[in-house]
This record gives sequence, structure tokens and C-alpha cells, in this order.
Amino acid sequence: MKNSDNSVQNYYSTLTGWMIPTSKAMDAHSIDIAAALKECDISQDVMADQESRIAAEKLTQLIHYCNAQLVRHDFSILIAEQFHPGMFHALGYAMMSSNTLQDALQRIAHYKRVVSNTCKLVNYEEDDQFVFEMQIITYETTNRPVLSLVTVETFLATIIRFSRELVTLDFSPIKVCFAYAKPDHDISYLEDFFNCEIEFSSDKTAIYFDLEQTQEKLMCGNPLITQSHEKMLDEFMARVDKNDLTHVIKNKIFELLPLGAPSQTDIADYLGMSLRNLQRKLHDQGTSYKEILENTRKKLAMDYIVQQHLSLSEIGYLVGFSSVGNFNRAFKRWTNQTPGDYRQGKKS
Repeated sequence: MKNSDNSVQNYYSTLTGWMIPTSKAMDAHSIDIAAALKECDISQDVMADQESRIAAEKLTQLIHYCNAQLVRHDFSILIAEQFHPGMFHALGYAMMSSNTLQDALQRIAHYKRVVSNTCKLVNYEEDDQFVFEMQIITYETTNRPVLSLVTVETFLATIIRFSRELVTLDFSPIKVCFAYAKPDHDISYLEDFFNCEIEFSSDKTAIYFDLEQTQEKLMCGNPLITQSHEKMLDEFMARVDKNDLTHVIKNKIFELLPLGAPSQTDIADYLGMSLRNLQRKLHDQGTSYKEILENTRKKLAMDYIVQQHLSLSEIGYLVGFSSVGNFNRAFKRWTNQTPGDYRQGKKS
């Protein structure tokens, strides 16, 4: 048995910087931002800290909501047209000061973890073309891509909008490929925006550029500015990586809890590191395996307790307790109430 979908989905996230162009697009088309965030269960605080993250599924939900409000399918393009380098943190400004478009595209691939943990970006030359490919992560249980088509449209369109800022406003790629089935609705908005061949059901999700054009020197190139921003990015990546270890551990705990709470040794083996090394890394981050396990169990239990179709014994099992008594004691430690009393209070 696997952990709940929501728990896994919340692991895959992206920078809240995406809310900059998204909110601008909403405002430009008279979509009530507060109502939209509430409908999609997104906190309004999400735009206050540009280093915080938003679940990729939530961003997808918001794009779908906006498409529905406008009774159209092109909100992904409307977001891209509101491109601002700040949406990618310091990476956006480092890209804007790159010597060539190829340099900029390679830079976003290198620092991709700053933006999101939902895919891998790969750049390579193929004949006389430069390929910018998205290798999108899939959920283990369903093999479904963690990014939906509308989110991928938004990202690739943003890359092209950014490219036009660097090169020329009428810049167009050679081809855009999607490893997704062609949607039922009219896709002319994609053809109009990208101004090139659009291929669906491809073996990859990628943009094909003219190689020579990506290697032309840009007027905005400034190595000193780029170096300054890369220093900031390296520091930010260190913070991202530091937090990511905790996320990876939480994700594995989610998966294993129905089989019983995994031991610290189990997790160290999964991560391919010694127990002592894991303990040291967590200590350096000001936490411990015991604390992560406790917080993860509590978070899951609080999610499950309001789901009336789950019995209390099932919830105890799902969060890794071998007996109802152990679960009851832990729950009372977390809330000062028994699970039954807490659930009853939520119903009244």
C-alpha cells in the first residue's frame, strides 16, 4: 500500500516566482486573484516569499481554473507573455546577462533545481540544431507525469518568451515537441505563439533551436553580472539541497509507513549513505530522523483524521503504528485529544 497521492504531489514543487506572471495575467484578464487562490487551496502568502515553493499540482490546478474562467485554453501562453526574470530568482537575471542564448539555456539546465524538482533539463546538439529537452518525472505508482500538459506549455512558452527578450521579438524555434497526446481542443494558440511546427505524441518533450542562432553573441551579455548572480545561485542551491534531503526522507517515509515505521538504518540504506553520515547531515540541518518521522506521521494523521471513510485503526496502520493503543498515545501527544474526540469535534 502506498501513501496518499496528496502527500506525494506536495513533494513536487516549483518556485513561487511563477505567481508573478500568473497573477499579472489574471489581473490583465479580470480574474479575481483572491477567489482563484481560495478555490485552488493556495495560501495568499505564497507571493510574499520568492524563495518559497508551491506544489506543481496546485499551479496546474490554478491554470485550469483560469482557463475555465476565460472559457478558453491559452492561459499558459498568457502567463508566458508576462515573463519577468525575477520569476526564476537570481537565475532569471543570470540568464538575461548570458553571452549567448545557448549559454542561457545551459545555465537554466544547470541550475534547474532552483526552479523545480519536477523534471530534468538536458541540452544537446543534434546535427545543426540545439535541443532543449524536459525529462519529466513520473509518479511511481501510476507512471503519470508529475507535470500536466498545461504546465509544460507554460514552461516551454516562457523559455521562448525569454529567448525573444534576448535575441529578437520575432524569434522562433524550429520545432516544439510534446510527449503528450494532442488535446481535443483547438491548439492554434500554440501554433500562433511558437510560430513553428508543433508535434504531439512525440518520444520527448523538447524545443529544437537553430544551433547557429543560439551561438550568436548577445548584446546584453555581461560576464561580471552573470558571475555575481551565479554566486547567489550557488548559495541558494546549497539551501535547496539542504532542504531536499529532508524532502527525500519524508517521501520515503510516506511510502513505507503502511508497512511500519522505517528505521533510520532503512532510510540510510535507501539513500546509499552510512547511518553516521545521515545523522551528521541531519544534525547540520538542525533536525534529526526522529523529528522528521514524528512530524511526517503527525502531518499524515491530521490529513487522514478528517476523512470519515477511514477508521481510526486504519489511520493508525497508514501512519505506521502496530496497534491502535500506540496510535492513540501518539495522537494525544500531538493534540492533547484522543483521535475519536478530535474527529468528533471536527464534525460538530
